[in-house]
Amino acid sequence: MSPAAALQIVPKTPSAQKRRPIRFRGRSFMALVLAPEAPADDWLLELDQLTARSPGFFGGRPVVLDVSGLKPSARAMGLLLTELEARGVRTIGVEGCDPKTLEGPYARLAMPIGGRAAGELSAPEAPAPQATSLVIDQPVRSGQTITFPHGDVTICGSVASGAEIVAAGSIHVYGALRGRAIAGSAGNAKARIFCRKLDAELLAIDGVYMTTDDLDKGLRGKPARAWLNGEILSVAALD
Repeated sequence: MSPAAALQIVPKTPSAQKRRPIRFRGRSFMALVLAPEAPADDWLLELDQLTARSPGFFGGRPVVLDVSGLKPSARAMGLLLTELEARGVRTIGVEGCDPKTLEGPYARLAMPIGGRAAGELSAPEAPAPQATSLVIDQPVRSGQTITFPHGDVTICGSVASGAEIVAAGSIHVYGALRGRAIAGSAGNAKARIFCRKLDAELLAIDGVYMTTDDLDKGLRGKPARAWLNGEILSVAALD
């Protein structure tokens, strides 16, 4: 037998190669939470008024629907979701209801109540410190959206019309605020909005909003602050 015939080369198979362990990761996304109130028809009308005064407010962004205040039947739930679809609202989940009320194509929207941030699920290691503030050193242009789900946002410049700032904490704009400012987006009623020149399309804190038509004309173009007083969004000059 020749040496060549005696030498057998066994090719490596995928099973013989060392594989990396499967890793699972959690990833959080900022989503708006809409909480309809009864009667649903009146709530939809108010929603239409909001989008009419602030076109593109939803802009295809993900929305979680909290229907705990409605307790709808399966039929009413289907009608509500259909109405929202017709308005361009992209619902990614529904909470606050019996999953059985979500039928047909909407069954996939059932989700637990109270979303929480998720981290990477892998080998334990010391967590990296998470920033609690975000500073943007330039103006925010029309069409841009700045989203920060961990704390305050500071803009060292202006926020153009059609731009949007979404923060879990407070929002500070050291320039003109012409776009939309949504503070306390994670349920922080103590969040504030400050700007050097007020001309906003929309202000919102912890879900309570005010559009440009609601602003005191005497405050336009002036330094201003906004805060939540119970269920009322208050805006005053910044002395």
